[in-house]
Amino acid sequence: MSAFGWLNTHAFTVLGQDVIWSDMVGNTLGLIALALGWRRSLWTWPAQLLSGAVLVAAYASAQLSGGVGKQLLVIGVAVWGWRQWRTGKRRTGDGTLAVRFATGRERGLLAAGTALGTLAVGGLFTAVPSLSWSPWPDAYIFVGTLAAMVAQARGLVEFWFAWMLVDVVGVPLAFGSGLPFSGLVYLIYFVLVLWGLRDWWLHTRRQPVPAVAGAAPPRAVPAGAAATENSA
Repeated sequence: MSAFGWLNTHAFTVLGQDVIWSDMVGNTLGLIALALGWRRSLWTWPAQLLSGAVLVAAYASAQLSGGVGKQLLVIGVAVWGWRQWRTGKRRTGDGTLAVRFATGRERGLLAAGTALGTLAVGGLFTAVPSLSWSPWPDAYIFVGTLAAMVAQARGLVEFWFAWMLVDVVGVPLAFGSGLPFSGLVYLIYFVLVLWGLRDWWLHTRRQPVPAVAGAAPPRAVPAGAAATENSA
């Protein structure tokens, strides 16, 4: 057995289906990463990176080049996201990252990038069947995950909506692929997504609106006017 061969060995059986270690460990780390993202903790990115590394090792051991490529991209986005949060200046009073809703332009770019990316990746998976047995759903989940991570790195509430759209396809695909643990994790993801969305949404109403590139600076209020407003 190779150094990472144990990742593809049987861990336990659930719902009459075998669960392998890579499925369990990788997705558990992904679940932890999502929970840390909900709390706006910088540790969400190392957790996502480690999850991707486990799955890279598993796919490499199984000689699934498509899975390796996908997880390497996820690792790359995790490194970029960590740098974004680490060096970000939009900080709140409690030391966590400030969050906001995307602008119309940002939403358009995310939607267009996701659509075009899904078409490109789905076309690649279709042209090279060895990369994926279910090319279009797999491409949708992969590109949707990357879009969610990009939105998360920028502190956008839309990050949670992107995860919802991924879960809608991810749950039935995981169970249909014989990965019951992944399907169960996706169901837990969905619950965390709802809680995380609520938390981030409420947080945007309790913090100053972060500056957006190209936006006009806040209008200065004269001290006298502010005093009048406060006394009203």
